[in-house]
Amino acid sequence: MGIKIANFEMKNPIIAASGTFGYADEYEDFCDVSKIGAIATKGITLEPRGGNEGDRIFETNSGMINRIGLENIGIERFIDEKIPILKKKNITYILNAAGSTIDDYSKLAQIADKNGIEAVELNVSCPNVKSGCLEFGVDSNSLYELVLNVRKNYGGCLIVKLTPNVTSIENLALAVQNAGADGISAINTLKGLGIKIDFINGKFYKKEVQGGLSGKCIKPVALSMVKRIAAVTKLPIIGMGGISCLDDLFEFISAGADAFEVGTQNFTQCDVCNNLADELENFIKTNGFKDFEDLKEKIKEIN
Repeated sequence: MGIKIANFEMKNPIIAASGTFGYADEYEDFCDVSKIGAIATKGITLEPRGGNEGDRIFETNSGMINRIGLENIGIERFIDEKIPILKKKNITYILNAAGSTIDDYSKLAQIADKNGIEAVELNVSCPNVKSGCLEFGVDSNSLYELVLNVRKNYGGCLIVKLTPNVTSIENLALAVQNAGADGISAINTLKGLGIKIDFINGKFYKKEVQGGLSGKCIKPVALSMVKRIAAVTKLPIIGMGGISCLDDLFEFISAGADAFEVGTQNFTQCDVCNNLADELENFIKTNGFKDFEDLKEKIKEIN
């Protein structure tokens, strides 16, 4: 079940997606977090952020819209307060890093490198902030420069999280590969708008949330994007977008994924990552596959 991206080792290919699992210890009452392949932390910035004001969540059919706005404690507190807990509890983690400028990302990379953080996932695809992130993630030239600068400052496993809110995700994938990244995670949320109209005592009331759409409803888009990325790059791909069951894992493998991030499903099924890891391991053992790589190869051989 173990996999490796560059020099970053995980005990299995199941990763709890950024923004859906806190800093890991929040889920201890519901599952054994140390059994998950890895957790991608909340998006971490140089300075603490309070996130967006107003309504942040809107439920949709088979999904949700969020506009959290990268609320987080900042890199210094993360290192001082959260890393010791992660290490003590043997939790493998990936630092999800976000910034407003190339300099922000480069400084985060330097800090991560200095503090021995083994894997970083660059968040260049969050649609819920006023500057940074998606600004870099939609332009291949800007993305190339960003990843290149981060690569110069960070020697660990560098993963770039791509947005689906573009015309050509292929160009972004190639830019990431050419700039020296070790892997790609895809996809982040789709831009969406949730509207609810109530009619109370003869008057209309409106609730509106515009942000990132996630959940089961985006899986067909995610599969398409993963397949398109796999067609142009040799980098390992961490597939995500609507994963909730074992069949979803097989579908993402078929599209080109080498590992998986599980996001929105964590909110309604807190132990889903543990269950998927157990189900995948059991399937491999009971059906005569040598290991996860053998299973992956067999699925990818299907015409």
